Amino acid sequence: MILEVAVLQIKEGLSEQFEMAFKEASLIISSMNGYISHQLKKCVEVENQYILLVNWKTLEDHEIGFRKSLEYQEWKRLLHHFYEPFPTVLHYR
Repeated sequence: MILEVAVLQIKEGLSEQFEMAFKEASLIISSMNGYISHQLKKCVEVENQYILLVNWKTLEDHEIGFRKSLEYQEWKRLLHHFYEPFPTVLHYR
């Protein structure tokens, strides 16, 4: 199993809109092959910061199966405009 970890910094004043869009985007990611589970947590100390944790069966399920899919284009449309800066995504065993 692979854990994808992304620290998300959301543009000022857009946290509520981001959370609503993420609910819709969650339906996309949870339908993908190799997806196991995810959590989105809001930081207590840093306003507008979240951490996204996604469990995948394999690294390829995330990097190829999800990121190269048509569904990922919709994920990007829903979420990527909220980030500043764009998050670094790392993977853990």
